[in-house]
Amino acid sequence: MSSDRQHCPRCTRPKSHCVCAFIPHMDSRTRILILQHSSEVKHALNTARLAALGLSNATLLVGEVFEQLPAVLAQTQYQACLLFPGDTALPLIAYAEQACAQPLLLIVPDGTWRKAHKILHKNPLLATLPRVALPDGLRSRYRLRKAPMDGAVSTLEAIVHALNQLEAPHNFDALLAPFEKLIDDQITAMGEEVFSRNYSK
Repeated sequence: MSSDRQHCPRCTRPKSHCVCAFIPHMDSRTRILILQHSSEVKHALNTARLAALGLSNATLLVGEVFEQLPAVLAQTQYQACLLFPGDTALPLIAYAEQACAQPLLLIVPDGTWRKAHKILHKNPLLATLPRVALPDGLRSRYRLRKAPMDGAVSTLEAIVHALNQLEAPHNFDALLAPFEKLIDDQITAMGEEVFSRNYSK
């Protein structure tokens, strides 16, 4: 088997493009629970996995129906809320001061908008949670894809933005290092000329 086909068991990237050296180890007061739709596991970027690897207080669950949720939400040391936009969502910053008294359990669906909505539909317990949203106008650093809507960012970027708000002045931008490395590698593979012609505008 060629080395190109061998994958790192940790970051799941081909060993020739392993990003483990770029993944930090960061602690957070906020607990992050990522509910990843099973269709996202083999995504080229899989930023949810990068977030879970970089944060000591993060858990990644994969599936559509998450039977563990009742047990997770029963942990009284955390106040649970769902990071997902909607008419009833409150600005996440409104919870920042409150999070100093009781840390948050921030539940983050991971998948396309359709898959994320499916996770919400198949796990009705999520609808009972306070819903919070990030500020308007955020821009993704993923330079190789046009955002499907204004403010759309990757799961990793959403978590970084959330933690930067909740735990300021502590900064979590270091979590983005492997994400940036993956993007740079993709640009290198396609060539600067192709990138400039199709994506740089």
